[in-house]
Amino acid sequence: MAAFDSTARKQAPPEVPFRTPPHNIEVEQSLLGAILVNNEAFYRVSDFLEPNHFFEPIHQQIFEIAGNLIRFGKLASPVTLKTFLPADLDISGLSLNQYLARLAAEATTIINAEDFARTIYDLSIRRDLITIGEDMVNLAFDAPVEMAAGDQIEIAERRLYEVAETGHYGRGFDSFSNALARSLEMAAAAHHRDGRLSGLATGLATLDRQMGGLQPSDLIILAGRPGMGKTALATNIAYDIASNYAGEPTADGRSKTVSGGIVGFFSLEMSAEQLATRIISHETQIPSNLIRRGGIKSHQYDAIVDATHNMQQTPLYIDDSGGLTIGQLAARARRLKRQIGLDLVVIDYIQLLQGTTRRSSENRVQEVTEITTKLKALAKELNVPILALSQLSRQVESRDDKRPQLSDLRESGSIEQDADVVLFVFREGYYVKNREPAMIKDGQETTQHKEWAEEYDKVKGIAEVIVAKQRHGPTGTVPLQFEGEFTRFTALANPEDLPETIRDFIS
Repeated sequence: MAAFDSTARKQAPPEVPFRTPPHNIEVEQSLLGAILVNNEAFYRVSDFLEPNHFFEPIHQQIFEIAGNLIRFGKLASPVTLKTFLPADLDISGLSLNQYLARLAAEATTIINAEDFARTIYDLSIRRDLITIGEDMVNLAFDAPVEMAAGDQIEIAERRLYEVAETGHYGRGFDSFSNALARSLEMAAAAHHRDGRLSGLATGLATLDRQMGGLQPSDLIILAGRPGMGKTALATNIAYDIASNYAGEPTADGRSKTVSGGIVGFFSLEMSAEQLATRIISHETQIPSNLIRRGGIKSHQYDAIVDATHNMQQTPLYIDDSGGLTIGQLAARARRLKRQIGLDLVVIDYIQLLQGTTRRSSENRVQEVTEITTKLKALAKELNVPILALSQLSRQVESRDDKRPQLSDLRESGSIEQDADVVLFVFREGYYVKNREPAMIKDGQETTQHKEWAEEYDKVKGIAEVIVAKQRHGPTGTVPLQFEGEFTRFTALANPEDLPETIRDFIS
């Protein structure tokens, strides 16, 4: 028995010593001292460093108060700071006055401020990762029976994304002054940006004027009956935004989008190759059916080769996985933003997504409700617009006027409620063409065909984007030109500049 006990003692794991979270008090003191000596140091680090990145609570307070003073154009120094902190503080045996004076006396130079700030930031991220890792282990051991392993992965990925985004998401209450500052920054960016848009430019000037571009954190629903061209319009917008992308490095080593954007396209219906073929047709003006059938001539093939060479660096990322759940889609979007960047998400289309809960799969309305609610939450989390395509119910076909209405959305309650913007694509020419009567009777063109031809000429190639709902703008109809053979939408002139027949038809 004694031998057994001895063996057990030898095999017992060694005690793990207590480890303090990674931090560097001296670096924090040096940076704060630099800021108190020269307030210009604050502007070199304020783009990415926040008070909560400091390990020592008193350092968090000092950085926050100093930042507020500097932003309001006041001097941040040991003399001005002490009026905002408790006078009876005891910091390692030093009074408040003594501690602030020592920070200033032992300050680093402003040249080193950015390097010290990055050290503080990196140590803070490491502490957050330790917390997430501990929580992951505890959750894996004690997960509820009804929680799937995939749900745990999604939770971990979401928390990692929050860390990667420096804690901007889910941080609780925010002051109105901060909200006002961000609103002013948005207005300034719109004022200085080409086209005076506050959001992403779609490449369709008339649509941009109606919507102000695609706004961050908005869920935008683009719906239409089959054959209206909703996938073509979404593809046009996605490629135009990606092809105009330009970025610049920021102080924390990341890249900031200054025009266009990085696009993530979830194509649940079409393959990535089919989407690429549509874009090639759009750019080369070679009919996509000829490209697919191989019915192109040598000069057209050369044009395709040149176009694909020019488009290779376009930041358009396509995920054509079928049967995705909303949880999987969200995880992949977070990963794309964390690893590369993301400015727009396109989903083709909502009805092909699946819910994540067992209850939702039993009821399609509940499932779509879960999907749209989580898409809206994802748009806010990523702070990017999400353009999601949706089908319309067949009740459109039973009306004389085929223009869609909000009630035509499939499972319309949740889609209409959660969406910030609802767009409908409508082409009267599609329906008129299908009503073509017999052309020849008794060797002559029939009266009915002449009347039909006149009607078709008025609407041929004309599409309408109906803005049926918009939280921060007017509703209305935007006319567009549609070239079916190239699956391309282009902007028309202002309605006042259109021919009278087309203007009367649209109105």
